[in-house]
Amino acid sequence: QVQLEESGGGLVQAGGSLRLSCAASGNILAINFMGWYRQAPGKQRELVAVIKSGGGTNYAESVKGRFTISRDNAKNTVYLQMNSLKPEDTAVYYCKLDFPRTLTDYWGQGTQVTVSS
Repeated sequence: QVQLEESGGGLVQAGGSLRLSCAASGNILAINFMGWYRQAPGKQRELVAVIKSGGGTNYAESVKGRFTISRDNAKNTVYLQMNSLKPEDTAVYYCKLDFPRTLTDYWGQGTQVTVSS
């Protein structure tokens, strides 16, 4: 059983910054991907950024240069530093943990990020 606990969402003005955290607990396999997705009202959930257990990263084009994903493997925690936030970044942000070798994945409960103009 795996649980994901997210924190760090909130309300910020355009141009501001927020840092999201997601801590995983339970049976965490060594080879894994941890990532952030977001879903705005009326839109499909989309990838924001993902980081592999080995450190490789991938970002959505819309956040490149503004967001940075990182992880602390000792704490099984992934972070998303969001700078230069825009109103279009407003969404519920979800943490996801993938175990590619067993084709299993887990989702966090989501945290609201609201960027005011």
